[in-house]
Amino acid sequence: MTVTIYHNPACGTSRNVLGLIRNSGEEPRIIEYLKTPPSRAELTDLIARMGISVRDLLRQRGTPYDALGLGDPSLTDGALLDAMMAHPILINRPIVETEKGVRLCRPSEMVLDLLPAQRGAFAKEDGQKVVDAAGNRVMGLVS
Repeated sequence: MTVTIYHNPACGTSRNVLGLIRNSGEEPRIIEYLKTPPSRAELTDLIARMGISVRDLLRQRGTPYDALGLGDPSLTDGALLDAMMAHPILINRPIVETEKGVRLCRPSEMVLDLLPAQRGAFAKEDGQKVVDAAGNRVMGLVS
């Protein structure tokens, strides 16, 4: 299986998703999107394939979202894409792409639906158990 992750190594959620990908036995293609942002066409395609709006992919915390006035509901998708192209930190992450689909993986366990079976236990950096020793999703998590 080919797995691609649009990753920010400074983000705990992104690191947890990368850990879950590797726990499935896959070694993903890692795109550090702050260093190598997707093109406008690639980003537009990812958004369409995720089935979300452009606004749904905007990250607010720790970004120039407020300073740029991006909360203005009259802004077009084109204007929002322009902002993400100029400031890639505005692109929410991690985005994971596999043959099973494309998804913004927040919370991190959302990636499980895109991967082969897990190969063993996995806990997030904060200690929350996501997968048990048999490779099964821990009950009560997002599916």
